[in-house]
Amino acid sequence: MKKLIPVYVRVPVIFFAVFGAMEFFIDSGDRPAFIKYPMLTLFLFVFLFILIAIEITISAVDNVTYSILTDEQRKQLDDATNIGLTETEWYKNLMKRLTKSEPIENEANLLLDHDYDGIKELDNNLPPWWVYLFYGCIVFAGVYLIRYEILGADNQEMEFQKEMAQAKIDIEEYKKTAPDMMDEKTVILLTEASELAKGKAIYETNCVACHRPDGGGQIGPNLTDDNWILGGGIKNIFHTISNGGRDGKGMVAWKGNLKPTEIQHVASYIISLKGTNPKDAKAPEGDVWVDETEKAPAEVAQQ
Repeated sequence: MKKLIPVYVRVPVIFFAVFGAMEFFIDSGDRPAFIKYPMLTLFLFVFLFILIAIEITISAVDNVTYSILTDEQRKQLDDATNIGLTETEWYKNLMKRLTKSEPIENEANLLLDHDYDGIKELDNNLPPWWVYLFYGCIVFAGVYLIRYEILGADNQEMEFQKEMAQAKIDIEEYKKTAPDMMDEKTVILLTEASELAKGKAIYETNCVACHRPDGGGQIGPNLTDDNWILGGGIKNIFHTISNGGRDGKGMVAWKGNLKPTEIQHVASYIISLKGTNPKDAKAPEGDVWVDETEKAPAEVAQQ
């Protein structure tokens, strides 16, 4: 017997609806739920098996029921089953309510006194769906006018600007707590022995060739005195390591090889070398660096 929705459509739709709901509601991280949780895969196979079994059972029941009908009952059932969708009573009633169309037999009563080269006009009512949509547009326009033009609510452009401004604030807040989003503006000096040990390991791997193991300087400048070519302090040193030294004769940029947290560690370790006075250290280069954050409290204390 004919079904409104064929079985080859009904079964996949139900199965994938359940499958999609499981993937939506079950938190499985970056992996599909049916892969992360093998029991879900088993459940899906069992569910599909049950769906197919139900369809087979319903089909068998229909066949048995049809076989015990009389010839007259079979004819009535066949006529009701084979009728087209547009010929069903409920479909006709639905379309009549949506369109309010008059039967073609009443066309003579709808003719208007208009005739253009043999083309005549009928005085049909507007379809209800069109009328209600038109009224809805009028209501929407009134609400829109009051909200945006009279009360001054944010329009799309203003909402976009506010969201972009808030996004910038959120990004800056995120950078404060995200180590690998750190830059010279947000970096802070590390002083714990364990953190300095990490910086020493990075220094010994990448920096000793130019600055010596003790930081006394060789090809590169002495890192233990008070003089700095491009400025001292954690922020300047972080910037120099990240972006490199002077063009043509300075250190290469290390931001492509080291993560921001690694640059922070090695910069903090370099600062810890100040005043160690290694043997045969290279002569000072650059200017004496004075940290303004330390200088200001000292000047206040002297006053």
